[in-house]
Amino acid sequence: MAKKIYIADDDRTIREAIKTFLESAEYDVSDFENGDDLLAAFAETPADLVILDVMMPGSNGFTCCKILRETSHVPIFMLTARDSDLDYQTGMDLGCDDFFTKPVSLMSLVMRVKALFRRIEYERKGATKCSEG
Repeated sequence: MAKKIYIADDDRTIREAIKTFLESAEYDVSDFENGDDLLAAFAETPADLVILDVMMPGSNGFTCCKILRETSHVPIFMLTARDSDLDYQTGMDLGCDDFFTKPVSLMSLVMRVKALFRRIEYERKGATKCSEG
């Protein structure tokens, strides 16, 4: 079964480009134009990864990250056009797992998604072996 990824970004071009690249890597991708819609979808059907734009109308990426962290350990990637250490620190302090500045290399993003899921699978298998031993 394909891993489910949610993307929230108010820029349709960026959303569609990321979605196209991730779908070509055989992920199940849903995209949202704002954080509020993503949060509503996540409450109904959680995803395996969430990609959030920092600057969006309504609930921005930082707010969404904070809300998701209150109830979930889902991996979160943050995207922003603002290249400041403060944004990076804020995202990491809120619990995001990776942080990208725009324009983002779509190939790099896909490779980091794959690496994240490999690591999660490796850790899951390792935990299973430890509990059996």
